[in-house]
Amino acid sequence: MTKPARNIEDVLPLSPLQEGMLFHSVYDDAGPDVYTAQLRFDLVGDVDRDRLHAAATALLRRHANLRAAFVQRKSGEWSQVIAATVRVPWRDEDVSGADDTEAAAAELAEAARWERFDLRRPPLLRFLLIRLGSGRYRLVLTNHHILWDGWSLPILLRELLVLYRQNGSDRGLPRVRPFKEFLRWLSARDREESARLWREAMAGFEEPTLLAPDRDRATHVPEQLSTAVDAATTRALAQCARDWGVTLNTVTQAAWALVLSSMTGRTDVAFGSTVSGRPADLPGVETMIGLFINTVPTRVVLEQRENLRELVTRVQKEQSRLVEHQHVGLADVQRWSGHGDLFDTALVFENYPVDSSGVAEDAADEGFRVVDADASDATHYPMSLIVAPRDELGLRLGYQPDVVSAADACATLDRLVQVLRQINTTPDRPVSAVELLSAEESERVVRVWNETDVVVPSGSLVEWFEARVGERADALAVVCGEERVAYGELNGRVNRLARLLVDRGVGVGSVVGVVLPRSVDLVVTLLAVWKVGGVYVPLDPEFPEERLAYVVGDADPLVTVTVKDLVPRLPEHARCVVLDDAVVVGELAGCGSSDVGVSVSSEAAAYVLYTSGSTGRPKGVVVSRGAFENFVVG
Repeated sequence: MTKPARNIEDVLPLSPLQEGMLFHSVYDDAGPDVYTAQLRFDLVGDVDRDRLHAAATALLRRHANLRAAFVQRKSGEWSQVIAATVRVPWRDEDVSGADDTEAAAAELAEAARWERFDLRRPPLLRFLLIRLGSGRYRLVLTNHHILWDGWSLPILLRELLVLYRQNGSDRGLPRVRPFKEFLRWLSARDREESARLWREAMAGFEEPTLLAPDRDRATHVPEQLSTAVDAATTRALAQCARDWGVTLNTVTQAAWALVLSSMTGRTDVAFGSTVSGRPADLPGVETMIGLFINTVPTRVVLEQRENLRELVTRVQKEQSRLVEHQHVGLADVQRWSGHGDLFDTALVFENYPVDSSGVAEDAADEGFRVVDADASDATHYPMSLIVAPRDELGLRLGYQPDVVSAADACATLDRLVQVLRQINTTPDRPVSAVELLSAEESERVVRVWNETDVVVPSGSLVEWFEARVGERADALAVVCGEERVAYGELNGRVNRLARLLVDRGVGVGSVVGVVLPRSVDLVVTLLAVWKVGGVYVPLDPEFPEERLAYVVGDADPLVTVTVKDLVPRLPEHARCVVLDDAVVVGELAGCGSSDVGVSVSSEAAAYVLYTSGSTGRPKGVVVSRGAFENFVVG
């Protein structure tokens, strides 16, 4: 370990969310550490800097986990090492003489926010006291989120004020319930039962629900948008929740699942839900300071004929089975479900039972007033929703600007509000009939995008292609990497393969499998199949072998066109035409390059596309030549 042994008070394991934060704070160091949180308080009155510093020192002395560092053993395992003593990072600044005191103070706070913590060096918090003017101060508390959660904050601040009143003495304060008692509770849980229930909950979940599956690991400074559900709708939603025997949190989870479904095109979605993580059977847990929260998957399968009330009550029932097992780590759930990432969006329902408004009242007893308070935090997810249950239900959407545009984020919030209103006003509405588009979006999708009146020229796509060959044989037709092919050369290659396919028995209506990477050969093959009147079935070479085998077995192609490297991924019974096989290359060289002259109607099939299928088994969808030709012209 990196810490000197003489200053170590204790060595502790990590809670599940601490492990997740370590990954993004230590390994993802290409961008800012979004798990650096900050609180800002404007204080008016007589603020004694030395007493406030003494109170901060006493606070760290009382709570061992606020002196934690996070170090990695030689085995690769991480531990939190509790330092016996630490120096409180404290900084005083005076901007009272600046031309713009607000701008100067904001710049100092922003710099403090994005200064990364070294998680090996405690403490992972720092204080900044800014003098704005006579009797006006701003206290800025910056910490790594790995130390505490939102529930802990009012407890911590109230204790800080008591210590301020007593000039750093903790006489009369109750004994601290150490965070390590929670870690001991975690270690005693029945992992086998948790694994069983989570496997059941995630059974049949085929694909992660990802807004940005190809996003790199670098995290950007997130942007935020906020809105609120009007007070009347908020009251009505709360009444719905009471009448249906569910929580308002479940109502928002069901609404978010519907919005996610519309964004991803999936009816089986998952997102991260942040849970309090404070076990009711741990004495004194409600007064403990630390990171108890955890993020676990919430999976929602959307049944199209189910109505909104039924959806909400079913989600409540399904999630209730997991309440006693929400302490497990996300990495464990991923392993039990057989997936890596399960989601890249998260929902936080901030329903803290501790009233933070009392902090301002306590401050008034100390000779100053808290006139304004502000907080900043974030997550690494491309999109995270924070719901605050007030008189007007608050909705704050954080989003990574490299993935989500401001316009898309705004539209997402609008859709969520729209779904929440429908849950209230039309609870018997089927899921399939939920309106997710605004009036403007609906107009664009229904009318503007469907203004496709065009004149479709006579003939077929094959005839259009051959006409272009005759007009501009030397013009560039296909570019793939360094390979560049003109129309004349392309047509010759297409015709030779078409004649080879005829020799293999392919004719009008024959099904031909195509398992090729993006390449000129792929274009040649598709055109060749069409020229002989065949129907192609495209198969992605990256598909799992089980899926490839299923589609080949279901479609039963007469032949499957591929290359040598991909033949081992296909089932043994597949009848392959291997384009780079020496025998096939020789056969192609001997085929004529003139047009084959086969004609089919526009109603004939062009290709069969296999979708994931609502039952989990791929299903083939036939697309006619006429439909495809209309699409090309439109």
